[in-house]
Amino acid sequence: MTFPPGFIWGAATASFQIEGAIDEDGRGESVWDRFAATPGRVRNGDSGAIACDFYHRYPEDVQLMKSLGLDAFRFSIAWPRVIPTGRGAVNEKGLDFYDRLVDELLANGIQPFPTLFHWDLPQPLEDEGGWTNRATVEAFCAYVQAVAERLGDRVGHLATHNEPWVHAWLGYGSGADTGLGAHAPGRTTRKDALAASHHLLLGHGRALEILRSEAPDAQLGIVLNLAPADPESDSAADRVAASQSDGSLNRWFLDAVFHGSYPTDMLELYGPDLPEVRDGDMETISAPIDWLGINHYFRTVVRASSNGSPTQDVYVQGARYTAMGFPWEVNADAFERLLLRVHEDYAPPCIYVTENGAAFDDYRHHDGSVRDPERVDFLRTYIDAAGRATEAGAPVAGYFVWSLLDNFEWAHGYGKRFGIVYVDYPTLERVPKSSALWYRDLIAAQRVGATNAEEGT
Repeated sequence: MTFPPGFIWGAATASFQIEGAIDEDGRGESVWDRFAATPGRVRNGDSGAIACDFYHRYPEDVQLMKSLGLDAFRFSIAWPRVIPTGRGAVNEKGLDFYDRLVDELLANGIQPFPTLFHWDLPQPLEDEGGWTNRATVEAFCAYVQAVAERLGDRVGHLATHNEPWVHAWLGYGSGADTGLGAHAPGRTTRKDALAASHHLLLGHGRALEILRSEAPDAQLGIVLNLAPADPESDSAADRVAASQSDGSLNRWFLDAVFHGSYPTDMLELYGPDLPEVRDGDMETISAPIDWLGINHYFRTVVRASSNGSPTQDVYVQGARYTAMGFPWEVNADAFERLLLRVHEDYAPPCIYVTENGAAFDDYRHHDGSVRDPERVDFLRTYIDAAGRATEAGAPVAGYFVWSLLDNFEWAHGYGKRFGIVYVDYPTLERVPKSSALWYRDLIAAQRVGATNAEEGT
């Protein structure tokens, strides 16, 4: 299958997961620094203190990207590096790092795809209420302004947020039964999660206004984690459960961004826990975007719950799961359905698959190589699914594998490996896995195919 000419092939990362250098050049504390330092929150007590040491090794990693033939590199900018306390004075040394990174990418023919917020909120803002506090939106706008003024002249694509559902619900609304949130900052109520989700979306809309002014030539978008929600059976109760799961994960964010409203059924479901929505908020949130980023890892299968919660995820007998375990099912057909559904129901002008990948239990062989046939198979089937959706009309313009490097996998620490490049954490040596070599060859073949298609040969 040949993708259209100009299709972008890339790889994705996030600041806290790869940069390290958490105490260098004026960087402030983030909620993930605090969360990782709290006993019992992160597997094995791991932290992002060193991670992949990308902060120091980025020239080497850019050369690695070039050797793989990547068109683009998706990374995130660490708010605590740019404004260490969340608001106030800009840390020029922090911006200098991203200046150097962008220049290094461009000098090697690689397009920078930065994301402005990928969950590493400055801790002082969390101490004031974090994303449940509407004032955080104003602080975010000042940060966006600082980044846009420095990088807006050289960056062709910008994303406001990465996966607001994850940050809102896993950071502010999960783990009520244990009192331990799954992600930083570790809060556990539905009311906090909903307030955070609204303010994240409002921050997205407000950021668009700034970026349109400061980076008028950039293509702007937001990155959402999306997944089909399938009922376990055709019963009315299971269909309602699937609709609620879809409403929470998908429609709450897609309806807001593309339709300027939250889903009626979810407003009724959330009732007294709903956030304050002021006049003009939804108009701001639904300002036009140039592209939608879709992160996808697995579908969900749900049934009506018998334990008092709205829905219950179902383990699918006979299905394949990645090393992340349940519910990370391998199902490329669901990915194709998702891309077509978003195209048909929301009509984004352009879609980038901004994250897609899988964790497997990788290890080095005696010859030093890392062979990961399961990941090669995963990528092949999911990229084929994206191709089928593209042929059917979905405006998919690029694909970014998650992730370029093995890295800090949030609450899993360093126990899960998603990279197409193996990182030997004691030495920080980079070893391209067989999936990286396969991806390199795929990109090269796609370029030949696209050229031949244009020339009619």
